[in-house]
Amino acid sequence: MIDWLNSPALVAFGVPTSWAEVLGFLTGLVNVGLLVRRHILNWPLGILNVLLLMVVFWSAGLYADATLQIVYVVLGCYGWWAWLHGGQDRTALEVRSTTRPEWIGLAVAGVLLTAGLWLFLDRLTGSTVPLADALTTALSLLATYGQTRKLVESWWIWIAADLIYIPLYAYKDLWLTAILYVAFLLLCVLGLRSWRVALRARPKAVPA
Repeated sequence: MIDWLNSPALVAFGVPTSWAEVLGFLTGLVNVGLLVRRHILNWPLGILNVLLLMVVFWSAGLYADATLQIVYVVLGCYGWWAWLHGGQDRTALEVRSTTRPEWIGLAVAGVLLTAGLWLFLDRLTGSTVPLADALTTALSLLATYGQTRKLVESWWIWIAADLIYIPLYAYKDLWLTAILYVAFLLLCVLGLRSWRVALRARPKAVPA
């Protein structure tokens, strides 16, 4: 199965493109589209998507991004559960803004993750882009965690990550994946607008 996924499906921009990258492209677009609409099926489809991308990134030598997909599977399972039962009294989650303590926690985690991954990739792997790989990995983890909690501002983190991912994948000759992340960037803008509308539509809490 892995051999078939790594086999060429087509040629894009003069570079052979594997079945894993083609299927990752298609499932990724549908997944983010569902996420923009806050549809629960984004989580199981997202799990399939990251498994496909794991194959793509490992083959391209993006080891942090490949390992990140394992964490995405765990976060995908958690997000699936949390959207259904993670709200007050185990009800469905509602869209909300990120609190100040959450921002501080995300910032600290982001710096530590980036620094730790950078050192690891630079000294212990053959990664050709250790800093970019580490930074995008950290941002992606933070953004995914934010979306498991339905935090509106998680879209801003995804936007920052995508702006780095696009030239990174182009540099690695993963042209179809680079185009996918351009589409992701546009969907992130739509997702930010959609979730802001949902947040404004929430009924205001009545003081006790």
